[in-house]
Amino acid sequence: MPVILHAADLHLDSPFSGLTPELAQQRRREQRELLQRMAALVRERGVQLVLLSGDILDGPNYYADTADVLCKALAQMAVPVFLAPGNHDPAPLYRRLDLPDNVTVFASESMTSVPLPELNCTVHGRAFTEHTCRVPFDALDFRAPDDGQTHILCLHGDVDGQNLRFCPISRDGLAASGAHYAALGHVHKSGGLQRSGGTVWAYSGCPEGRGFDETGDKGVFIGPVEQDRISLEFVPVCRRRYHVVTARLTERLLPEQALLAALPDGCGDDVVRVIFTGESRGLDLPALTELVGRYCFGASILDHTTVPHDLLARAAEDSLAGYFLRALQEQKDDPAAALALRFAAAALENGEDPRL
Repeated sequence: MPVILHAADLHLDSPFSGLTPELAQQRRREQRELLQRMAALVRERGVQLVLLSGDILDGPNYYADTADVLCKALAQMAVPVFLAPGNHDPAPLYRRLDLPDNVTVFASESMTSVPLPELNCTVHGRAFTEHTCRVPFDALDFRAPDDGQTHILCLHGDVDGQNLRFCPISRDGLAASGAHYAALGHVHKSGGLQRSGGTVWAYSGCPEGRGFDETGDKGVFIGPVEQDRISLEFVPVCRRRYHVVTARLTERLLPEQALLAALPDGCGDDVVRVIFTGESRGLDLPALTELVGRYCFGASILDHTTVPHDLLARAAEDSLAGYFLRALQEQKDDPAAALALRFAAAALENGEDPRL
């Protein structure tokens, strides 16, 4: 009954293009620190087997420092480590790394089986050998033997997917595999443990969020895996979280007040996107971005407010101004028209241009 750590989609050396160059560099350093935290977890939790289900590196243009830290962290784990390369880090990429002896990198699109008699289990895995998958999992017609051992799959692929590029995996294919657990990578959100037939499978998700499409706690699975007992715990390991919150403007709240009220508790180390809704005559986005930046690591402000109703009252006039406002209102779903409506309404009031 091996105790496993299942992780995937670290995407080491991601560009973090949504952050400033300085903050992006800091996030890449923190990704390297994540490797050390994972190695510490292996030791602290008595992990006997590590499964890395692809996209460990974000691509071929990784830094030498990252390769060095990765190899050292894997060696410090001092247990068998299996890595199934994904579409971002196909197998040939790992030939360039000086990996320690405890690491097995699956190198073929065919299934490779590695028995671990000391753990009474066998790990089965395959690799992306290029950035697209030529053979979906089901086409391999793989089935683990019924030999009393625990059988574990380590794969990168898309359950229920249709795009051949990302190695589709059907639930029926998982059920037919005869495996007891399938450690999967590719989907960045952990959906918990799921079952297809006798096979329990899971995406661990990415252990560090990299953008506002990867919000909340991120982590890895740790726990014992046995034929009739899969007891995995989701363990958060992320250094920072991403949040998306809404700040609704009202007559009683200034934009600054609405923003501060919307910030989540304890977000000082996190990256926050604030979406303003309600009515406004225009927001000072640079000033609001600077304000939220005082309370968290990184910030983004989006203005989804609408023009106040009273500014549109002149649309009913039988005048050139009324005709112009009505024409813009008809295109209100167009972001450019909505912006033009604000400028027009402010100009007709003899007011200043709304600040962006």
